[in-house]
Amino acid sequence: MGETISLQEIIKIIKKRLVLIIALTVIGCAVAAGISFYAITPIYEAQTQLLVNQKGNADQVYSMQSTDTDLRLINTYQVIITSPVILTPVLESLDLDLTTGQLAEKISVSSKTGSKVVNIRVEDPIPGRAVDISNTVAEVFKENIPKLMSMDNISILSSAKLSENPSPVKPNKLMNIAIGAVIGVMLGIGLTFLVEFLDMSIKSERDVEDYLELPVIGMVDLIKEENQKRFSLNPRKARRG
Repeated sequence: MGETISLQEIIKIIKKRLVLIIALTVIGCAVAAGISFYAITPIYEAQTQLLVNQKGNADQVYSMQSTDTDLRLINTYQVIITSPVILTPVLESLDLDLTTGQLAEKISVSSKTGSKVVNIRVEDPIPGRAVDISNTVAEVFKENIPKLMSMDNISILSSAKLSENPSPVKPNKLMNIAIGAVIGVMLGIGLTFLVEFLDMSIKSERDVEDYLELPVIGMVDLIKEENQKRFSLNPRKARRG
């Protein structure tokens, strides 16, 4: 037996269980807010920028060849920055109780295509430590790159600084609450239709037709309460009539 449901019936079902949907939405928002504000550790970010540029004499002419060399080296530099040869001195300098692998997970290195600027981003639960790691990585890299690559083309463009009121980059509380609301609405609607379709009680003539596959040829309406009282108080009068 095939069953179809119209848009009007869908709206009617949702209206019928609207309180349930709203309740689950509120619960979803509350759970997401609780996790975001109290369960997840805030993460702060610090960024230091390096400039990759060939150094030469004052009368040296700027050439496309040197620019191309710098750009090709950036990919190599990105790998070197997160290597143990750079991170080990950083750990020793800051006296961090971390392995080079754990420290590397906090660091991301990036650069835009065609740009000589390399961005070193560090994420850490402690904002001051994020700043220290970012700046120290840049300093150690700048000091060691001439020995590693026999080139001196690194300068620090901008250092990371600790603001008076640092704001965490993670978690995104508003986004998490919005996700919690969406999940709550989805659960509410899903549970609404599940309860509705599991309810096998007969409520209308259409239900009779659907379940028995027989046409309805007549209906007995409900007797109003006032008529019911009249018949029960005057049974003889009712029979005479």
